[in-house]
Amino acid sequence: MTLRAPPEDRNLDSLRSFGVVNLDKPPGPSAHQVAAWIRDATGQDRVAHGGTLDPKVTGCLPVLLGDAARMAQVFDDAVKEYVTVLELHDRAPADIADIVAEFETEVYQKPPRKSAVKRQLRSRRIHALDVLEREERRLLLRVRCESGTYVRKLCHDIGLAAGTGAHMGDLRRTATGTFDDASLSTMHDLVDALAFAEEGDESQVREVIQPAERALVHLPRVRIAPSAAREVAEGAPVYAPGVIDAGPAEASEATPQQGSQVVCVTPDGAAVCLGTLVGDPDAERGLVVELDRVLV
Repeated sequence: MTLRAPPEDRNLDSLRSFGVVNLDKPPGPSAHQVAAWIRDATGQDRVAHGGTLDPKVTGCLPVLLGDAARMAQVFDDAVKEYVTVLELHDRAPADIADIVAEFETEVYQKPPRKSAVKRQLRSRRIHALDVLEREERRLLLRVRCESGTYVRKLCHDIGLAAGTGAHMGDLRRTATGTFDDASLSTMHDLVDALAFAEEGDESQVREVIQPAERALVHLPRVRIAPSAAREVAEGAPVYAPGVIDAGPAEASEATPQQGSQVVCVTPDGAAVCLGTLVGDPDAERGLVVELDRVLV
């Protein structure tokens, strides 16, 4: 079995079959429809996106291509960030900023009737809630929250607390985990880049489609030998003799801890699998990583 090339050395076909697009979702289609268009445009059998967005909502929608769709679970607990317009139904009270600040905490929500999940009360953490602008009965809010938070319901509840009533106006997602709106690409960017690549210019497509490892930079890493990687490809877990070393995530200070999710990579940085750390990476023998998803 041939292991995947290092991320920086992959050809166009390898990028399309194990890549990620940080898409700027347009208004109109659902996240599922947009993902299907990208699947067809890139010629892949399957894709997966990093968190549902309603048809009218725009913004950051990472889309995993080909084999990378196997690791869509990495977005399940990703912190999301939004910018939204809060439409109050009457003039804002003088202390509206203080009222908004009270919601920067754990809140309880019941999913709406049209939701795909079970309608039962659940809690979600609002990590940050800032008033960016204020104009008569409208407030521009930045919301940084736990995955699965309903911003529409949050706006409704703020209106009740303010005594005026309120609803959500425009909504845009500005970040999903380590992906944000600083490097978004549109559907037009992707289609144009693929067309240029067909003519021999791959520079644009390499800006739009990134190696799938980009979606794993928040996870602690366990480097394993190529021989161990080949065994993982056949479904074997990672044992101590195959471990080279373990270290923190690229994008954070997260270090490997017992029971934590890790990504196993080859010495040149190619992702091999997602797994759970169950043993000591420095040990001479024994099980170190149980497999969750094989990526090769």
